Amino acid sequence: MMSAIVLLHRWLGVAFCLLFAMWFASGIVMHFVPFPSLAETERFAGLVPLDRAQVRISVADAVTATGIADASRVRLVQRSDGPVYIVSGPSRTGAVHASDGAGASVASSDIALAIAQDHARRRGLDAARAMILAHADYDQWSVPNGFDRHRPLFRIALGDAAGTEVYVSSLTGEIVLDTTRKERGWNLVGSVLHWIYPTALRSNWPLWDRVVWTLSLLALSAAVLGAVLGIARVKLRRYKVSSPYRGWHALHHLMGLAAMTFVLTWIFSGWLSMDHGRLFSRGQLTAAEAGAMNARPDWTAASSFGQQPLSPSAREIEWFVFNGNVYRRDRIDLDGQTLIEAEEAPRAGPAGFLDVHEVQRLTARLAAGCGAPSVLADNDDYPAQSIVPGAPVYRSRCGDLWFDIDGADGSLLQRLDASRRAYRWFYSALHTLDFPVLMAHPRLRDVLIVGLCALGLVFSVTGIVIGWRRLRATFVT
Repeated sequence: MMSAIVLLHRWLGVAFCLLFAMWFASGIVMHFVPFPSLAETERFAGLVPLDRAQVRISVADAVTATGIADASRVRLVQRSDGPVYIVSGPSRTGAVHASDGAGASVASSDIALAIAQDHARRRGLDAARAMILAHADYDQWSVPNGFDRHRPLFRIALGDAAGTEVYVSSLTGEIVLDTTRKERGWNLVGSVLHWIYPTALRSNWPLWDRVVWTLSLLALSAAVLGAVLGIARVKLRRYKVSSPYRGWHALHHLMGLAAMTFVLTWIFSGWLSMDHGRLFSRGQLTAAEAGAMNARPDWTAASSFGQQPLSPSAREIEWFVFNGNVYRRDRIDLDGQTLIEAEEAPRAGPAGFLDVHEVQRLTARLAAGCGAPSVLADNDDYPAQSIVPGAPVYRSRCGDLWFDIDGADGSLLQRLDASRRAYRWFYSALHTLDFPVLMAHPRLRDVLIVGLCALGLVFSVTGIVIGWRRLRATFVT
């Protein structure tokens, strides 16, 4: 048995030592430079105040024009070519011009360029030399599945000092992503390496999922075998731990013992990042829950909102369905909105959000035995944040099943059953060290992550040296 463990660990180690080193090194980079995305602060800063005079069709007409039968959200935004309704449902998303209901998808490079320049100017970015770089389904930074509803994307370089590039949805004309030269450079040695994210592989999600899951499992097996072998070969001399090996083998053995707990938990939790429902639940609504959450409304009821005044500074209006009722929320500032239910007066300030009773009525339809929702604290063990800074997040406990609802727009942020709560600790806490006590001390967390990953990197380097010598001895001499 021990001979088999030695043999398996030796050759799995040879095969994966470079991968281990890459994971630890890129993990340090990822901690400080996340994968590029468009933050809500950036998206909202790029919005233009709405020109209500150009809005000539109703919300119900916009829904009808898109043909989206399961529409649950409609947003009104101002583009360089006029106001546009963006209609979304579980099945798909569509956009129509608010002036006449004509399709508002973007096929023209000139329109995409104008949209990007307007967005950049609103954010104070230099877009005088903006130019179209590509019109494609995928590139290195747009491979995540969240962009599937917007493909193909226009990639536009602003030509500014930071090397900013923005991506315009060909479906809705919205800016959905931005990157800078610095982000792209660091992510090439960070997220792209860490997630094994080459465009050709990641654009095929099922293949990428199987490849990375399998590689992670084999790497975990190599680490487990090494831990068993390392413990079995420990020598105790006068209460001191020593190794029977010499040179690089001894260094690899002793460093492996020192880093064993971290390496095993980190590789295990990294493998779980690719779980995708294999061992733990995915936190998705059941068909019955989705039916209650996305109940089809009477969109003609939204016509009553026309009697409510619209702030001249409103940059985005959204109509959404919550518990079968239609609400309108007007985004005025990043952290300010008004909320109106059909035929009710608008709520503003702290009252501009859904209240506990409205959330309780919905969650009672989602599951039995739901208690009164509570507002989530900032330091909760299972954190969730609203899209609007400062807006409440309500947690409704229905026995062993929890629902977290965004008080700003009624969206479901988390569905937590016992399996999903366990996954939060086995994956997120072990892999990113986002334990509440460490999140309260970010500098300490930074030091621990960098220190532990550096230890893992040096340990991996000893494996690379040993592996290289083994390959030379086996195939060269």
